[in-house]
Amino acid sequence: MTPGPSPRRVSAATEDALGRLDTVGLVEAIQAREVGVREVVDAAIARVQAVDGDLRAMAFTAYDRARVEASDPRGGFFAGVPTVVKDNCDVAGMPTREGTDAWVGRPARADGDFARMYLATGLIPLGKSQLSEFGFSAAAEHPRLGVVRSPWSLDHVAGASSAGSAALVASGALPIAHANDGGGSIRIPAAVNGLVGLKPTRGRLAQDKTMREMPVRIVSDGVVTRSVRDTAAFFREAEHVYRSLSLPPVGDVTRPGRKRLRVAVNTTGAGVGATPEVAGLTMATAALLEELGHSVTEVEAPVPPGFSDDFLLYWAALAMVLVRTGRRRHGRSWDPTRLDNLTLGLAREASRNLHRLPGAVRRLKRSTALSAAFHASYDVVLTPTLGAVTPRVGHLDPTQPYEVVIERLMEWVSFTPLQNATGDPAVSLPLATSSEGLPVGMMFSAGAGHEAVLLGLALELEEARPFAVLGAEKAV
Repeated sequence: MTPGPSPRRVSAATEDALGRLDTVGLVEAIQAREVGVREVVDAAIARVQAVDGDLRAMAFTAYDRARVEASDPRGGFFAGVPTVVKDNCDVAGMPTREGTDAWVGRPARADGDFARMYLATGLIPLGKSQLSEFGFSAAAEHPRLGVVRSPWSLDHVAGASSAGSAALVASGALPIAHANDGGGSIRIPAAVNGLVGLKPTRGRLAQDKTMREMPVRIVSDGVVTRSVRDTAAFFREAEHVYRSLSLPPVGDVTRPGRKRLRVAVNTTGAGVGATPEVAGLTMATAALLEELGHSVTEVEAPVPPGFSDDFLLYWAALAMVLVRTGRRRHGRSWDPTRLDNLTLGLAREASRNLHRLPGAVRRLKRSTALSAAFHASYDVVLTPTLGAVTPRVGHLDPTQPYEVVIERLMEWVSFTPLQNATGDPAVSLPLATSSEGLPVGMMFSAGAGHEAVLLGLALELEEARPFAVLGAEKAV
């Protein structure tokens, strides 16, 4: 069989500190004065500028502000490390446009609760990263703002609403970036871009008011990184700033876990199973777990009946609220004719089915108890992060009819939403590669509060099967 053409890749990786080191390594280099903060920030800005014409990952740039902060960085473990904040969280002095051009964005007066905690760790924001409109789609393909593309292949999407953040980290432009996850948008872009993406337990991190007030708090904030130790270090340091007293601490996870785990594996998801290729890669990961001494059992999907329909209706209700309150929230610049077909179609879906919403909310809340009962028998569940390999640009284009886009979304994103409803933690790890040479994420979920278990397992798997890093082959 003749191999197809090589994917068009984009990498900012070089042989200097920012190119060679992960986030923790960069911190160590800064602390040892091997590199200066201004040097690192300037290098990151140059890299973002070099790749963003292809990736379209930045929603707003604040380079001059970042240079000023680099001259006198605030304290914290990550002092001087460059990053971005996803453009659905407020950062003082930057507009929050939520992936749309349906209104004129104005600078936020103050940091939101998450950004305040995030930046208190010492991270320096270069600006805001691009997302799909309101984060509803698993691909950021805006007709006017552009398509956020994967640096692993410019013909493919960067995945989910945290696409911009993931594209910048995977390309080597930044070592760490903010992401959040209401249906998989930490884990999905991590899977697509060969990164580590941990969605934490509900309430683990500080969260903006709008997210806290949802009837079902499906959104969690976190980061995407290139190494497990970077993600572990972020949660350790975030815990120094904000600690949820209702959850056991994550602590300082620096070594693989020693306990052999009871692992349940499933490839059927919430009604739509994985493709044969992805299912095969998942079972190969299960075999690796067995080689490492873990007990692996194939099980039926631990998903409540009707879950997909309930989650879609709740998702649609969020769109309906945003559409109906747009003028009140954004003033005269609000222009609903600029909203995409997915947002408007979801709003119509909710309007037609409002009578079903209370029952859907009750069942989604009940999923937390059902998950706790399941995890009494299993420590960890292994599934693919996504049901199929990464789609090409255009497959989820939101200018297509709503019915086309939503059917394709539901087929691709069938594994990640469960933990948004239950509130459980889950991590995507870049443990597999598709026949096209693109990353395929494997997802591990655990019971509420057990991020440390997932991180310990992730460190073990990273050691056993080191992750591929874009740029190692000098792609440009």
